[in-house]
Amino acid sequence: MADTVDIESLLALPALAALPRRAADLLRAAAKDGPAACVDPRGVLEDTLEALALLDADGEVMVAAILHVVPDWARRDAAARSTPGSALPALLEGQAAANQVWALHAEQAPGRGHEGLRRLLLAIVRDLRVVSILLARQLARMRAADALPSDERLALARLTRDIHAPLANRLGIWQLKWELEDLAFRHLEPATYRRIAKLLDDKRAGRERYIAEVTRVLADALAGAGIEGADIAGRPKHIYSIWKKMQKKDVPIGELYDLRAVRVLVDDVQACYAALGVVHALWTPVPGEFDDYIARPKNNDYRSLHTAVVGPGGKTLEVQIRTREMHEQAERGVAAHWRYKETGGSQRSAAGEAAVNR
Repeated sequence: MADTVDIESLLALPALAALPRRAADLLRAAAKDGPAACVDPRGVLEDTLEALALLDADGEVMVAAILHVVPDWARRDAAARSTPGSALPALLEGQAAANQVWALHAEQAPGRGHEGLRRLLLAIVRDLRVVSILLARQLARMRAADALPSDERLALARLTRDIHAPLANRLGIWQLKWELEDLAFRHLEPATYRRIAKLLDDKRAGRERYIAEVTRVLADALAGAGIEGADIAGRPKHIYSIWKKMQKKDVPIGELYDLRAVRVLVDDVQACYAALGVVHALWTPVPGEFDDYIARPKNNDYRSLHTAVVGPGGKTLEVQIRTREMHEQAERGVAAHWRYKETGGSQRSAAGEAAVNR
């Protein structure tokens, strides 16, 4: 039986705390006849809205995400959607059109390439913000996938692996990419996932002590070099990316450089390179393990300095260095460019167009 939702309890959610009054009034008008059935479980809808809030989605995106899964409200909202300058029609049509891609994916034979489907999805979406809704909803559905029958859960995981996670990567939305990959991997390769997770857990306490010591030493060295206000933190580990590196390098987990990793955030590009000099003066660099993605950004506009060094105790350590602005871009990707002007209308940022055309 489908969950029902009422508008006032939705509007009371923390994820909608910043919803503009015009968007809230639009939803109240659509829901004037009372609670309605929701296509997704209520928890999935709430989780979708939370993920969108973390991406700093605007009011139109929030409204479109709700109306898509509450079809009765969407039907009652036809007048509001016909308002000149409203982007809601494109946002709702894009979500509906995506169902065609999901159906084509379900019909594809195993082992077929999926790049064509990803390009098709980007081609039929008139408003690139639709992709943020699709990714947020898929993440929420994957978080709740344990409650699904086995065949539905595996189909959802395959779709996530083949379409959603690569799209999040292409658009540079790391904040969603890592979790989409890990959740799909957990359901599709449960034994391998558990094995790597256990290896990480077994070494967690020692790794956390090591990172705390690295952070203290590096913070002192940066301050001594006049690089003030740097933020240093351990970088979270993602099981799918660890497994991919084990496969690519054909090495056991203990030989991966970035099991021990820290991220350094500074104010500007000059401070990035100054911090790199401090790191290399402190610890011996590992040959062949330096990448300058500031001078040569990745295709999805990711920018950062990556280096591996022989850190305290002779243990390898990965260090990533970037500005705070680069870090926000790395977390939110093209979503950082999805704030629309009050005049409305569909638009794509230069970064968005580049992502679509890759």
